[in-house]
Order: sequence, then C-alpha cells, then structure tokens
Amino acid sequence: MIFGLIALMFLDTSINMAMQPFKMLVGDMVNEKQKGLAYSIQSFLCNAGSVVGFVFPFFFTAIGLANEAPKGVVPDSVIWSFYIGAAILILCVIYTTIKVKEWNPQEYAQYNPVEEVKDEGKADWFTLLKNAPRVFWQVGLVQFFCWAAFMYMWTYTNGSIASVCFGVDMTAADATSTAQYQTAGNWVGILFAVQAIGSVIWAAVLPQFKNRKVAYAVSLVLGGIGFATIPLFSNQYVQFIPFLLIGCAWAAMLAMPFTFVTNALQGYGHMGAYLGLFNGTICVPQIVAALVGGIILSLVGSVQSNMMIVAGVFLILGAVCVFNIKERAHA
Repeated sequence: MIFGLIALMFLDTSINMAMQPFKMLVGDMVNEKQKGLAYSIQSFLCNAGSVVGFVFPFFFTAIGLANEAPKGVVPDSVIWSFYIGAAILILCVIYTTIKVKEWNPQEYAQYNPVEEVKDEGKADWFTLLKNAPRVFWQVGLVQFFCWAAFMYMWTYTNGSIASVCFGVDMTAADATSTAQYQTAGNWVGILFAVQAIGSVIWAAVLPQFKNRKVAYAVSLVLGGIGFATIPLFSNQYVQFIPFLLIGCAWAAMLAMPFTFVTNALQGYGHMGAYLGLFNGTICVPQIVAALVGGIILSLVGSVQSNMMIVAGVFLILGAVCVFNIKERAHA
C-alpha cells in the first residue's frame, strides 16, 4: 500500500511537471483576446489524447490480453496501457521541447500591446501569494469545488458503475475481484473516453460564448447535472449522456481558469512562479477531498454512487462562485 502511494505521488508529480509548462507557454506567447481560444485548443488536444488512452484497456482485452488477475496483481491489459501511455507522453514532451520556441519578453512586446512589467526582483512564495491579484483567489475558490468533484469521480466511478449497471454488491469483501467488477472497470474506460469526446466537442464551443464567465458557469452546471444523474441510469449505454455532460465541465476546467489568471497577471511579473503556485488550486482540493472522502461517504450511506451526487453539488457550487470573479475592465 505504501509503495503504491509513493508511486502514485511520483506519477502525479511527473505528469504535472510535463503538462503545466504548456499552460505557461500560452500565457507567455498569446495575447489576451486569443488566450481563451488558445486554452480551448489545448483542452481539445488534451482530451483527444484522453480518448485514445481510456480505450486502451478495453482494446487490449478485446485482442486477447488478460483482463483479470489474482488479488493484488494488476491485469496485463492495464499494465500495457500504462506502458504505451508512458511512451506516448515521453515522445510528445520531446517533440514539444524541440519544436516550440518560446518568445522572450521583447519579442512578445513587439507584436502585442503590453503593460509595463513591474520589476520582478526576488520574492518568496509567501510574498507572491500576499500580493496576488484578487482574481487568483477568486478563481482558486472555483477550482476548489471543481477538483474536489473530479477527485470523487476518479475515486468512486468504478464502484458506482459496477453497482448501478453491473449489479455488483460493493459491500461484499470480494467485490473488486469479481469478473463483473473488471468488466465494469473496462466500461468505465469507455465512459471516460466518452467524457473526453464531450470535452473535445465542448472545447470547440467555448470560444463562441461572448462572456467567459457565462461559458465557465454553464459548463460547470452541465457537468454537475451529469454527475448527479449517474446513479439514475442502470443501462450502461445510457451512461454516455452523463459523461458527455461531465466532459463539458472538464473542457472548461482545462481552459477557463488559466485564461482568467494569466490575463490578471499581465504586468505583475513572476508569471511562471504564479502559475506554479496556481497549480496548488488543483492539488490542494484533491488532498482535502481525499482526507474527508471517507467521512462524506459514510454520511451518504456508504453508497459509492451517492458520491457522484456529492460531486455534482460541488460543481454547482463552483458555478455559483464563478460570478464572484472580477475581471479587469479591459479584459
């Protein structure tokens, strides 16, 4: 168990180190008017890759790799999914590092109207947080509810789908060892792929909204409805509907927060440091959600599918908080 937790920590850290600089590149290289579109394109590409990744276990099982394994052993279909996923991640990072040439501040200023940047000097993280623009904290509050919701999705979707659609008694001691549970796990991969497809489609829709806050809030409300309706559908194919709606929220979560924050940080300096700190609004909510998840689960009757309703409520609360975001007048 301890080894698994440490390995997961390194996996999460590695993925964040590989992906978050791409968020900063948009902030450094794209002007304010185009940032929403740029982050939507980034969201589109991320989710297009997710579609492929989520289908891997289902595909490998279909071609004959073992989908079941003794207790405490990972099935071959999952092992090879991670191998292929790791190879794709490494190749994409290498390609991006070689091909993308970041503008320096002088080049950016030559093609984009910018405010005079304050002297960055030296500052510790406490000073940076103390002087952060209000939007940083306002968007951070929205992030708290959003990432807590998705933490519960990643934790409880397998059990929810297994019980709701495949009749698995998740209170049984051997629930996770049954063939039905493994089948449900593969189907969850398909549902996550459907979610990614929904995100791809919605990422193309987001730039059409004239008001960014409305786009953000509507997306989270749709996702909240999706989460709340998961326990209602026993048909595994009808579950496509909730996960398409959840994909709308996911697309907005990948695009909108960084649009608001990078616009607010123009002229502040320390862009990279601030975005690194903003990454805490992704990690901290998940830590908090994990710590209190067991308590909340017991409060909702220890029924995993009820945690999907909790996740839906969190997204709705996040949507309400969106309207507390105060953008700069010219943004």
